Amino acid sequence: MSEQPLNHAPAAPPEPEAATTVTGSATGSTAADATASAGSTASDVSADEAAALRAASFERARRLRQEPRFPGGPAADPAGSHHERRIRSFQPRRSRVTTGQQEALERLWPKWGLDIDGKRVLDLAELFDGLPVVLEIGFGMGEATAQMAAEDPGTGILAVDVHTPGQGNLLGLADKAGSTNVRVANGDAVILLREMLAPESLDGLRVYFPDPWPKARHHKRRLIQPEFLDLVAPVLKPGAIVHCATDWEPYAEQMLEVLTAHPRFENTAAGGGYAPRPAFRPLTRFEGQGLDKGHVVHDLLFARI
Repeated sequence: MSEQPLNHAPAAPPEPEAATTVTGSATGSTAADATASAGSTASDVSADEAAALRAASFERARRLRQEPRFPGGPAADPAGSHHERRIRSFQPRRSRVTTGQQEALERLWPKWGLDIDGKRVLDLAELFDGLPVVLEIGFGMGEATAQMAAEDPGTGILAVDVHTPGQGNLLGLADKAGSTNVRVANGDAVILLREMLAPESLDGLRVYFPDPWPKARHHKRRLIQPEFLDLVAPVLKPGAIVHCATDWEPYAEQMLEVLTAHPRFENTAAGGGYAPRPAFRPLTRFEGQGLDKGHVVHDLLFARI
């Protein structure tokens, strides 16, 4: 039974009522459609605007990644078009740069710095005035690297890292010590090894306290892998030493296993195990932190066959 009106006026004739009902229904449907259409248009405009804002934000972030933090300094994305999707052993990060580090970057990068852009093969003899050259991958804040350079001025050190404060710090330390045998390379060491170094151009490789990536699902990110050694072997001179050090026991075991299994490298340690710390490798800040935690530090020295 339909609801009755509150007043007592006589009901409209059936046909007009039906017509009014139909007309009212049609009018209501049209209004609803118009409202829905307006809402849909507003929604579409809003979605388009949001997409445009996201695209603009992405573009700004992309430009920031590509622009150097300091004019004439290390590039934010030196490889650029040479970038490829692959698992990396490092995570670029931006940290606060001190006034001293900034000054060193602005003053010394044009002279002692280079970007790993993958677009040329380096002439190490020209870059280091004929000195034998060792490659160091990952130098942190550069204290140990600067000390080794000062204590062995007859060896050039090509030091690679992506940490801007560390790059500035190493340049400043080398300059303060009067060392001219350090060059700081900014970017991915894999691109450097693969595209920018001539065969048998290096006299050694140093990898001190690389990120151990302790979680099992991250082990694939560890630097010392068979594929990495495949890149290293061709650019090392026969007899050149690969020197690794770590305070992470499981990673030390993996390093030993991988280096021992590779046909282009031979363990120099008696008995085929870990080696004593060479006198030329200073205690690093990371090493000190590990020792404070009770970690055991392992050195590995393998010669390129």
